[in-house]
Amino acid sequence: MNDTRLPELSPADEGAVRALYHRALDGWNLRDGAACAGPFAEDGEMIGFDGTRYAGRSVIAAELGRIFTDHATPEYVARVRRVRTLGPGVAVLDAVAGLVPEDAEDLDPGLNALQTVIAVNPGAGWRIALLQNTPARYDLRPDLARELTAELRALIPRGPGPV
Repeated sequence: MNDTRLPELSPADEGAVRALYHRALDGWNLRDGAACAGPFAEDGEMIGFDGTRYAGRSVIAAELGRIFTDHATPEYVARVRRVRTLGPGVAVLDAVAGLVPEDAEDLDPGLNALQTVIAVNPGAGWRIALLQNTPARYDLRPDLARELTAELRALIPRGPGPV
């Protein structure tokens, strides 16, 4: 019988992949398109909550910059659920994320999402190849929607300062 389990990701590589994800979200929360796009590979892609696909780091930076200029964007809170290898130099990160609208103290449960990152390391360090946002609607499982909202709500910093 063949063992089809994937090899373990080293702690250093797992930390690097987690750091990429957090850098992208930090860039979003700073409303800085270049900072959000910075962790992406040159040909990396982002699929937004609404399904819009942005292809290429420069396109991601420009489009997010436009969005940040034209809209009051909510801030992310997120939790990485797991990081695992898909093969040499390729990892997948699964996270849950919520968004706290500007001037609000609570997240908008309608904006909860599952986020998947495919990260690659072709030898020059880890970069995001794809960040996919999927609305976490749980249409037939409202209990799961409530559980996710409670989990994300617990991540919201309480006190002065941005989320």
